[in-house]
Amino acid sequence: MRSPRAPSARPASDRAQLSLSVVEAGVGVVLILAVAMGFALGVAPPDDRSAQLELYAEDGATVLAGEQPRHRGTTRLAEVVASPEAFDRERDALERRVARILPDNLLFRVQTPHGSVGYRRPAGVAVGSATVTTGGGDVTIWVWYA
Repeated sequence: MRSPRAPSARPASDRAQLSLSVVEAGVGVVLILAVAMGFALGVAPPDDRSAQLELYAEDGATVLAGEQPRHRGTTRLAEVVASPEAFDRERDALERRVARILPDNLLFRVQTPHGSVGYRRPAGVAVGSATVTTGGGDVTIWVWYA
């Protein structure tokens, strides 16, 4: 005859337990599904537009920095930043030259110590920039897609 026990006490064999191998198998299945979903959905491609815009800006700045001056100075950019009067005289020619250098699908802004040419930079779009140091100050060019 069995001895009386408290109603809440159960023998160890009556408890439901999950075996360790079942837990390991479940974790393995979740891991495999996660990896498979990563391959199936893939990852977003990197936004290489900024890198391309940086290259366009650097190319434009390099061309401008190496050009011969139209009137006087060591380079075209040195001539433009020599004085406010020189900038006013060369403003339209500088804007036309930058527009010819860059591809048609780009807009630009060139800032000098005496003023700027080009378009206003929009907020929230990828922009590339390059700066050239001259004797009269820094000239910065920004480019973005139209």
